[in-house]
Amino acid sequence: MRRAIPSLVAAAAVAVFGAVLLNAQFTHKRNNLVEQLADRMDRGEVNLEYKAPWGYLPSLLKELDINIDSQVLVFSRTSLQQDKIGPKTPRAIFFNDTVQVGSVQNGKVFEIVVADAEQGAVFYTLDVNKTVQPKLDRDPQLCLACHSNYNVAHAFVATVYPGVDGSPAFLGGDLFKVTDHRTPFEERWGGWYVTGTHGNMKHLGNAVARNPYRPIELETKNTQNLTSLTSKFDVTKYLTPTSDLIALMTLEHQTRAVYYMTALSAQYRSSTDMELSPGKRPNDAKLDAAVENLVSYLTFSDEAKLTSPIKGVSTFTQTFPKRGPKDSKGRSLRDFDLKTRIFKYPLSYMIYTDIFDTMHPRAKDRVLRRLYEVLSGPGEEKRAALDIVRETKPNLPDYWRQ
Repeated sequence: MRRAIPSLVAAAAVAVFGAVLLNAQFTHKRNNLVEQLADRMDRGEVNLEYKAPWGYLPSLLKELDINIDSQVLVFSRTSLQQDKIGPKTPRAIFFNDTVQVGSVQNGKVFEIVVADAEQGAVFYTLDVNKTVQPKLDRDPQLCLACHSNYNVAHAFVATVYPGVDGSPAFLGGDLFKVTDHRTPFEERWGGWYVTGTHGNMKHLGNAVARNPYRPIELETKNTQNLTSLTSKFDVTKYLTPTSDLIALMTLEHQTRAVYYMTALSAQYRSSTDMELSPGKRPNDAKLDAAVENLVSYLTFSDEAKLTSPIKGVSTFTQTFPKRGPKDSKGRSLRDFDLKTRIFKYPLSYMIYTDIFDTMHPRAKDRVLRRLYEVLSGPGEEKRAALDIVRETKPNLPDYWRQ
């Protein structure tokens, strides 16, 4: 069975992708956390600390307000620095609500992606070598080969069927499958390391296909309910020895939320342009469907239910809820459930991000109206989510206060 060569796939994708989004990535006015850090670094206001053996990584994470316990590890060769990645040398990804930082053993750069209100995601790199004045560089071209859809760049979590060296099987025209909180548990995390307990539920993580002629037959021994990765690779070469299950599920959820928000804004911008063009009319049915899709996603209406309790092995489940905000009763949309679903309340914390607040105004108005209608329906947890948002999110429409 032949396996896809990701670099060739990337080259082909860039060739057919066109210049529209690439040009937008370079010309769009930048205003995000990474760009702000880049500006401060250029002005000499911030000087990242280089400290062996991790280099700039701890200092970079600190400046971007990213906790080390958010680390998740992917060993499939699906990255910009794929030749350095494999089951013995997984890529580490750290994240907060809007920024992800990737680190590869013996890599040339740190890979950084930040959510952007218009493009969806903007990509940067930071040279790993020590220098007098480190610099964050925008580097979208190769990243956009895989991280783009309908003129919207986006980060995502995906599952693959990896071979013994981490190369993904190329099956039926698909190299990977994007996953989120709606994906059945048993279809998630092929090509990822996963630490945590999940009872009788099974996933595709921690496993490789040893027979190249049977690329979807992953090994099953010592792959489920792992609390340690010491048998898989040298964990001392990483900031923390975990690839936390709960962190991975959180990253899954939020990356897809960013994509849907920015895609909806792009559709509304396009519809506005059509309204100003003689003889053209926006497709209202598609706009309605996109609004409903985002509202459904943000309210977890199609979430794959957990059939066993889940538990991580890092401090992520303690530190993530502390980011708040919390209402007067101490409740937060970040509170975990981990028994039948990931979060306790049926509304995503991503409504607090700039990506949500800077959606196209007409799109945002419609989404807020539908969210209010959904949360005003029957159900104690819906009512709790409604009350939490009323207390913690400013500038809501007046009808939210009724």
